Amino acid sequence: MDRATLPLGVLNRLLDPVGSCLSAQAAQELVNLRADETVQAHVRELAEKCNEGTLSVEERAEYEACVMASNIVAILQANARTRLRTLS
Repeated sequence: MDRATLPLGVLNRLLDPVGSCLSAQAAQELVNLRADETVQAHVRELAEKCNEGTLSVEERAEYEACVMASNIVAILQANARTRLRTLS
């Protein structure tokens, strides 16, 4: 199975224990984590090209890596939000 198509359920199960390891400060910092504007603009450009069907092979690999990284960060952020609720 291609890394980019790894089911999110598997990622959730793999990353779930991370939440219980976070301090309140670390959890809050993770929740607030955002890519800088340059990275966001580049990913938007890749997304547009993907929607248009004009990505090169290299761009497609980069875009798939960005999507996977975004999924991982989103799961970690959800775990951090859960951790913050349990610490309150």
